[in-house]
Amino acid sequence: MTNTFSRRGFLAASAAMIGTGAAAQTAGTTEMEESVLTGVRRNISSFRSLDWQPYFSNLRNGAVLVDIQSRALHFWSEDQTIYKLFPTSVPLSEDLTRTGRTEITRRVEGPSWAPTPAMKIRNPEWPDFIGPGPDNPLGSHALHLSWQYYRIHGTHDTRKIGRRSSNGCIGLYNEHIAELYDLTKVGTQVLLI
Repeated sequence: MTNTFSRRGFLAASAAMIGTGAAAQTAGTTEMEESVLTGVRRNISSFRSLDWQPYFSNLRNGAVLVDIQSRALHFWSEDQTIYKLFPTSVPLSEDLTRTGRTEITRRVEGPSWAPTPAMKIRNPEWPDFIGPGPDNPLGSHALHLSWQYYRIHGTHDTRKIGRRSSNGCIGLYNEHIAELYDLTKVGTQVLLI
């Protein structure tokens, strides 16, 4: 049996809780508990500012830290005047996740996309190639990493951000990847943890 609430049932239960003071007891619920209570699923990301020094020995060419657990991307400029924090999508599973140090090797505005051989095996119905545009899963910009097939890129499907939804890449809203694209260069250091 599933526990689902209709809108009317939820409103009635909420009114009853307010009348009995039960609402005060649930005021301290976490977002996860609230989603269970209300049946609402949210993209869950943890946003907290970080200092670059525990992760990088210097900021030569700038630095990007991708925290897979919190689904957040941090950027620090070489001169330490710019710090940015963006929500991301991350790989669907541990076997698709790569961690460690890499760097940006190529920057592309209006990228084209082709599935990797492993993706094609898992999804033979996928097309062999998609050019730039709204159907392209890489969105408006892509930052290629030194690891073959791995990128930080945009997405036209904004539902993916804040979720485990990628085949290995790190996804950003298109407006965020455009901003990051302008801040980075070939040689920007990247750490995925």
